Amino acid sequence: MNMSGKLITGIFASGLLALTALPANAHHAFSAEFDAEQPIELKGVVTKLELVNPHSWLYLDTKQPDGSVKNWGFEFGAPFSLKQKGITKASLPVGSEVTIQGYRAKNGKEFGYAVTTVLSDGRSVKTGGAQDAPDAQAQGAAQSQ
Repeated sequence: MNMSGKLITGIFASGLLALTALPANAHHAFSAEFDAEQPIELKGVVTKLELVNPHSWLYLDTKQPDGSVKNWGFEFGAPFSLKQKGITKASLPVGSEVTIQGYRAKNGKEFGYAVTTVLSDGRSVKTGGAQDAPDAQAQGAAQSQ
Protein backbone atom coordinates (compact mmCIF):
# COMPACT_ATOMS: atom_id res chain seq x y z
CA MET A 1 0.00 0.00 0.00
CA ASN A 2 1.37 3.44 -0.87
CA MET A 3 1.66 6.37 1.56
CA SER A 4 -1.64 8.02 0.55
CA GLY A 5 -3.47 4.70 0.98
CA LYS A 6 -2.09 4.32 4.49
CA LEU A 7 -3.07 7.91 5.31
CA ILE A 8 -6.65 7.39 4.11
CA THR A 9 -6.90 4.09 6.01
CA GLY A 10 -5.60 5.80 9.17
CA ILE A 11 -8.05 8.70 8.86
CA PHE A 12 -10.95 6.29 8.28
CA ALA A 13 -9.99 4.18 11.33
CA SER A 14 -9.64 7.31 13.49
CA GLY A 15 -13.04 8.53 12.35
CA LEU A 16 -14.68 5.21 13.19
CA LEU A 17 -13.07 5.22 16.62
CA ALA A 18 -14.34 8.74 17.30
CA LEU A 19 -17.87 7.84 16.20
CA THR A 20 -18.05 4.78 18.43
CA ALA A 21 -16.93 6.83 21.44
CA LEU A 22 -19.62 9.52 21.06
CA PRO A 23 -22.63 7.68 22.53
CA ALA A 24 -20.77 6.84 25.74
CA ASN A 25 -19.73 10.45 26.22
CA ALA A 26 -23.17 11.85 25.39
CA HIS A 27 -24.98 9.88 28.10
CA HIS A 28 -24.51 10.49 31.79
CA ALA A 29 -24.21 7.76 34.39
CA PHE A 30 -26.62 7.24 37.30
CA SER A 31 -23.84 8.08 39.75
CA ALA A 32 -23.25 11.49 38.13
CA GLU A 33 -26.60 12.83 39.35
CA PHE A 34 -28.15 10.41 41.82
CA ASP A 35 -27.10 9.05 45.22
CA ALA A 36 -27.25 5.26 45.72
CA GLU A 37 -26.99 5.89 49.49
CA GLN A 38 -30.29 7.83 49.52
CA PRO A 39 -33.16 5.51 48.61
CA ILE A 40 -36.55 7.16 48.52
CA GLU A 41 -40.17 6.09 48.24
CA LEU A 42 -42.78 8.72 47.51
CA LYS A 43 -46.50 8.58 46.84
CA GLY A 44 -48.01 11.39 44.83
CA VAL A 45 -50.31 12.63 42.13
CA VAL A 46 -49.03 12.86 38.55
CA THR A 47 -48.78 16.43 37.26
CA LYS A 48 -46.81 15.79 34.04
CA LEU A 49 -45.19 13.01 32.01
CA GLU A 50 -42.52 13.88 29.44
CA LEU A 51 -41.74 10.98 27.11
CA VAL A 52 -38.53 12.36 25.60
CA ASN A 53 -35.11 10.98 24.69
CA PRO A 54 -32.74 10.13 26.19
CA HIS A 55 -34.65 10.12 29.52
CA SER A 56 -38.33 10.51 30.19
CA TRP A 57 -39.48 12.43 33.27
CA LEU A 58 -42.48 12.03 35.56
CA TYR A 59 -43.53 14.88 37.83
CA LEU A 60 -45.79 14.44 40.82
CA ASP A 61 -47.17 16.45 43.72
CA THR A 62 -46.44 14.93 47.12
CA LYS A 63 -48.17 15.93 50.32
CA GLN A 64 -45.79 16.87 53.13
CA PRO A 65 -46.37 16.16 56.84
CA ASP A 66 -47.21 19.85 57.41
CA GLY A 67 -49.89 19.72 54.70
CA SER A 68 -47.91 21.59 52.07
CA VAL A 69 -47.31 20.13 48.60
CA LYS A 70 -43.97 19.64 46.85
CA ASN A 71 -43.56 18.82 43.18
CA TRP A 72 -40.95 16.15 42.50
CA GLY A 73 -39.40 15.13 39.19
CA PHE A 74 -38.22 11.56 38.55
CA GLU A 75 -36.01 10.40 35.72
CA PHE A 76 -37.36 7.41 33.81
CA GLY A 77 -35.84 5.38 30.99
CA ALA A 78 -36.16 6.08 27.27
CA PRO A 79 -39.67 6.30 25.76
CA PHE A 80 -39.22 3.18 23.60
CA SER A 81 -38.20 1.07 26.61
CA LEU A 82 -41.14 2.41 28.63
CA LYS A 83 -43.58 1.69 25.80
CA GLN A 84 -42.36 -1.92 25.69
CA LYS A 85 -43.26 -2.13 29.40
CA GLY A 86 -46.72 -0.64 28.85
CA ILE A 87 -45.94 2.89 30.01
CA THR A 88 -47.69 5.56 27.92
CA LYS A 89 -49.39 8.86 28.65
CA ALA A 90 -52.61 6.85 28.96
CA SER A 91 -51.16 4.65 31.74
CA LEU A 92 -49.86 7.66 33.70
CA PRO A 93 -52.51 10.34 33.21
CA VAL A 94 -52.36 13.65 35.05
CA GLY A 95 -54.23 13.25 38.34
CA SER A 96 -53.45 9.56 38.84
CA GLU A 97 -51.77 8.43 42.05
CA VAL A 98 -48.45 6.58 41.86
CA THR A 99 -45.71 5.39 44.17
CA ILE A 100 -42.08 5.84 43.15
CA GLN A 101 -39.22 3.76 44.55
CA GLY A 102 -35.78 4.98 43.66
CA TYR A 103 -33.00 7.34 44.69
CA ARG A 104 -32.63 11.04 45.44
CA ALA A 105 -30.61 13.49 43.41
CA LYS A 106 -27.19 14.38 44.80
CA ASN A 107 -28.03 18.09 44.70
CA GLY A 108 -30.66 17.65 47.45
CA LYS A 109 -33.46 19.16 45.38
CA GLU A 110 -36.82 17.53 44.67
CA PHE A 111 -35.52 15.23 41.93
CA GLY A 112 -34.79 11.56 41.80
CA TYR A 113 -34.26 8.45 39.76
CA ALA A 114 -37.25 6.10 39.55
CA VAL A 115 -36.28 2.43 39.63
CA THR A 116 -39.83 1.14 40.13
CA THR A 117 -43.17 2.86 39.70
CA VAL A 118 -46.37 1.44 41.14
CA LEU A 119 -49.26 2.62 38.96
CA SER A 120 -52.75 3.47 40.19
CA ASP A 121 -54.00 0.10 38.88
CA GLY A 122 -51.49 -1.70 41.14
CA ARG A 123 -48.99 -2.70 38.43
CA SER A 124 -45.35 -2.39 39.42
CA VAL A 125 -43.09 -1.39 36.50
CA LYS A 126 -39.31 -1.01 36.27
CA THR A 127 -39.11 2.53 34.92
CA GLY A 128 -35.41 3.31 35.24
CA GLY A 129 -33.08 2.96 32.32
CA ALA A 130 -29.53 3.60 33.60
CA GLN A 131 -27.35 0.53 33.32
CA ASP A 132 -25.25 1.51 36.34
CA ALA A 133 -28.20 2.21 38.68
CA PRO A 134 -28.66 0.03 41.74
CA ASP A 135 -31.61 -2.33 41.58
CA ALA A 136 -33.57 -0.40 44.19
CA GLN A 137 -35.31 -2.10 47.00
CA ALA A 138 -36.34 1.28 48.36
CA GLN A 139 -39.22 -0.10 50.44
CA GLY A 140 -38.55 0.06 54.16
CA ALA A 141 -35.23 1.87 53.81
CA ALA A 142 -36.83 4.82 52.06
CA GLN A 143 -37.15 8.26 53.49
CA SER A 144 -40.16 10.50 52.96
CA GLN A 145 -39.45 14.07 51.99
